[in-house]
Amino acid sequence: MIGTERDGASDYVLEVEDLSVHFPSEAGPVQAVRGLDYRVRRGESLAIVGESGSGKSVSSLAVMGLLPQSARISGAIRFKGENLLEKSDAQLSKLRGDQISMVFQDPLSALTPVYRIGDQIAETVLAHRQISKSEAQARAVELLDAVGIPNAKLRARSFPHEFSGGMRQRAMIAMAIANDPDLIIADEPTTALDVTIQAQVMELLRTAQEVTGAATVLITHDLGVVSGFADRVMVMYAGKAVEFGDVESIYRTPRMPYTKGLLSSIPRIDATEKEPLTPIEGTPPSLVDVPRGCPFAARCPIATDLCREEEPQLTGTDKPGILAACHHSDVLAERGDIFARPELPEPALRAPREERDRVLELDGVERIYPLTKGSVVKRKVGSVRAVDGVSFDIREGETLGLVGESGCGKTTTIMEIMQLQAPQTGEISIDGRNVTELNRKEKHALRAEMAMVFQDPMASLDPRMPVGDILREPMRVQGYDEERMAKRVDWLLKTVGLLPEQADRYPQEFSGGQRQRIGIARALACDPRIVVLDEPVSALDVSIQAGVINLLDELKNRLGLSYLFVSHDLSVVSHIADRVAVMYLGKIVELGSTEEIFRGELAHPYTRALLSAIPIPDPEIERRRERIVLHGDLPSPADTPTGCRFVSRCYIYQHLLDEQQRARCESEMPPLAPLEGRDHAIACYYPEKTAGYEPARHEEGFADLAETELLGSAD
Repeated sequence: MIGTERDGASDYVLEVEDLSVHFPSEAGPVQAVRGLDYRVRRGESLAIVGESGSGKSVSSLAVMGLLPQSARISGAIRFKGENLLEKSDAQLSKLRGDQISMVFQDPLSALTPVYRIGDQIAETVLAHRQISKSEAQARAVELLDAVGIPNAKLRARSFPHEFSGGMRQRAMIAMAIANDPDLIIADEPTTALDVTIQAQVMELLRTAQEVTGAATVLITHDLGVVSGFADRVMVMYAGKAVEFGDVESIYRTPRMPYTKGLLSSIPRIDATEKEPLTPIEGTPPSLVDVPRGCPFAARCPIATDLCREEEPQLTGTDKPGILAACHHSDVLAERGDIFARPELPEPALRAPREERDRVLELDGVERIYPLTKGSVVKRKVGSVRAVDGVSFDIREGETLGLVGESGCGKTTTIMEIMQLQAPQTGEISIDGRNVTELNRKEKHALRAEMAMVFQDPMASLDPRMPVGDILREPMRVQGYDEERMAKRVDWLLKTVGLLPEQADRYPQEFSGGQRQRIGIARALACDPRIVVLDEPVSALDVSIQAGVINLLDELKNRLGLSYLFVSHDLSVVSHIADRVAVMYLGKIVELGSTEEIFRGELAHPYTRALLSAIPIPDPEIERRRERIVLHGDLPSPADTPTGCRFVSRCYIYQHLLDEQQRARCESEMPPLAPLEGRDHAIACYYPEKTAGYEPARHEEGFADLAETELLGSAD
């Protein structure tokens, strides 16, 4: 049994002993969880981390009693001393939502779409408390207000689809804490959220834990989120715990090569120099046929014959507070870096930016969608300014990162570029040619110079076509002959780190990282000048993400490619981008070099808030940082402010401006003005005030507000 030292059984809310979960399959039993042990004390937070398929979520679903009937479960799961595996579903139903609650990864699928948010929260209270419906509804409003939902009484009557992603997740947390639970399980609660909403959700979970005194189990693959939240960390691989310890020790001195690899593969915004990331080569083993010995041996650079013959047990190491399942943890302690850091080729283009050709240029581009009413005779009742006067350019061999929260206009911008149609207003030029002046034949030829890599590699690859045919398709459209296509397919597969003989396989036979490499190979098929990347690594584990990011960097340096990299993950953008454009409500509010944006003294208040919300995988740094919390969600693009669009959420406006300055922000839209002598432009009248802003002095604090509300509404 691993966990804190036993000094009183009543202190432990959850005790998992020798838990194993098997699922039947045509190939044989899938050993999803193999002999898992851990304990969680009251008020303690445990983070369970690992790649997809490591058994993290299966173990938590076993605790909740939510696994399918086909699952074969053995061992013991004790909640406050009682074995949950011996209870019936009716008995478990009395615990779920009351003493044990769960926050799921996708709040939209976890909420019933045909019931109002307030009714669903009230239902959780009514199921476990002897109170009236009106009292339960009042409790639901109190909880929504406590988790930061504006106009809680009104929004309680909304349906889930009327909430943003962040608001839905906050509603799920309100439901989870409704009955003051003893155990909260959060399964990837921030995976699909913007960085600003992620910071709010994690702060809210921390506050909920402090107020309720609940034990918390956080399941995630984001080690940055873990560093600022968890007390202890358990790393899982191939269904087993391979390292366990307090968060500071795990991050500072890991004693399992797999943990070391995970930490080395994360891009960090506090890095002083740009270096290639360190990926973990290979893929996790099949859980149908787990190899003999250590399951990580095939990917481990210090594996020996002993590792391949005998599976190591989770035991103590030379570092107090850390247990590791590794025969050679002492070697890791001596050598430190065991994974080889790849070397990137020198950039193909070394000329200054001003001397390079413009590959892509946008000048005042707009996309406005009308809002209409009426079924027979439609009339315009408003408009959505999805893209509003966007201007930027990308030079040869350059990467521009386009960042911002969901709904800011990033995707609409790249769609305006890729469809090669005349924008409603403004101009789009590719290689100096205005797309509005091109005929059909010229547009067809121009398609070869543009390519796109999509967010979901599986959804973007035709499952009925072998990889070779997928790569040939764009070349066939451009009139390549068979001999040229055959040679190019081999070159493309080798270029992205795959084997030419894999051309006959289908997409479903590849891992997620390999499928994204195939998507990149398809984008390179016709030798493009510019590649648009729409969240290309957001669906990948951090270890696989590192390899894809390194590949993109290598291709840019070797082939002189230009990238438009769209992402909400600013740590990835800081690593790969040369320049950054920050979007808010359809407008570019800041544009400049990556160094100026991420480390400059002057910044747009929105950019500074985005940067403060990025987690850093270092517990010591994370606990010293002060985050700028943006209250409220992104305003509707159908009802944009007349002045600065950020004014309703701007902390500078709220705390540091006088009445005259506020009036200017409310009435005049600040232009994207370049700073004198610098590659940096900011759409803000008072950017200098962001440098001296201290959140602790001016903000009441999201945590304090939530704590006050929760305590006031607790039973």
